[in-house]
Amino acid sequence: MTGETLSTRALNRALLARQLLLERSSLSVPDAVEQVGGLQTQYAPSGYVGLWSRLAGFERDDLTQALEERVVVQATLLRVTIHMVSRREYWAYALGVRAARREQWRRTFGRMTGAGDDDLAAAADRLRVALADGPRDVKELGDIAKGFVGTHGLWVDLVRVPPAGTWERRRADRLGLAEDWVGPPDTTEAAGRTHLVRAYLRAFGPGAWAHIAAWAGLSVTAVKASATDLELVRYRDEAGRELVDLPGQPLPDEDMPVPVRFLPHWDANLLVHARRTGLLPEPFRPRVFSTKNPFSVGTYLVDGSVAGAWSLRDGRIVLDPFIDVPSKVQREIEREREALEAFHA
Repeated sequence: MTGETLSTRALNRALLARQLLLERSSLSVPDAVEQVGGLQTQYAPSGYVGLWSRLAGFERDDLTQALEERVVVQATLLRVTIHMVSRREYWAYALGVRAARREQWRRTFGRMTGAGDDDLAAAADRLRVALADGPRDVKELGDIAKGFVGTHGLWVDLVRVPPAGTWERRRADRLGLAEDWVGPPDTTEAAGRTHLVRAYLRAFGPGAWAHIAAWAGLSVTAVKASATDLELVRYRDEAGRELVDLPGQPLPDEDMPVPVRFLPHWDANLLVHARRTGLLPEPFRPRVFSTKNPFSVGTYLVDGSVAGAWSLRDGRIVLDPFIDVPSKVQREIEREREALEAFHA
């Protein structure tokens, strides 16, 4: 095995740089969404808070407008979870994960329900006909839309259509056909899977093959096969495990100072595919993700790792510190807390 050894702290700084968390960026909304590998938004405000933490001068209307203008799209994609991605990259994501999502459904629900591919394809055809004249609310669709995320939505490409999925109307209750909202597919499944590898490393690298697979919801074998035509550089982590990366990506000095940043509910950087970076210290993981609190919590970072949680209560951002911090850092936390509270107002 070859390649430089990267410390956990170096991997942490690399992640923060690629996630636009070392300093707020001037990128456009769709460019930022592409850079960070999409935004996980089963709770719609998460996309707004995620961009507020990453973009200079970001306002709520900026994302709502991007969704209305179709330069950012919401759909059920990675790990059968609602994500925001750019319109430019929508089909690469959708086709890249399509076969894996269908196979996962077959394994987990197919035998349980007795429904086969033909049944689901027929149901998807009925939904496609119902949406042929344009987006419709789930209530209008009635029984035909039941289970659209986990069943019909695997056999017909659907998007969340504004105002659904925005700050103002948060439920995923208005659907449209992706081919009508985004345009016809402009790539292939194979190219989509290669895009997933590239997108992961651009947003979260350097990473191991298992990390890419966990993020995308694919097998390790599939992601390796999809990367055969990519030029990659190799590193090792402190345990000697191989990491891969795209050439020329940011690798800041591990001692680079990091500002306080607030992350939204379900921010993808807290999930297991980024565990190697130490962004979420393992003792705190049960305080963030718990079956007793499926909604999860927002978190805030101090020196690049989670130092506490936040929640919105009666219009105020309330903090739940996990560690004690010096008074200077506490003042920085308070400035960000006040700014986030104003953002919610």
